[in-house]
Amino acid sequence: MREMAVSEFKATCQGVIEDVRKTRRPVRITNFGKAVAELVPAKPAMKSWLGCTRDSTEVASDIVGPVGAFDNWKDDEL
Repeated sequence: MREMAVSEFKATCQGVIEDVRKTRRPVRITNFGKAVAELVPAKPAMKSWLGCTRDSTEVASDIVGPVGAFDNWKDDEL
């Protein structure tokens, strides 16, 4: 990760932001040698919420058939 002093960042702020946007590489900003902030590229905007969990969910069984919640009920209770 590239590091730069606050004074250098202040002088070249727009150029540094554009560089991070183009290269997708973060920049650490320091003040007297200590890190005070990190400039990281923004995550791409989600185009639609539809399908947003497709990579994090898994269908474990039949999603169309009955789940068995009414197996112990009597016919007159339905």
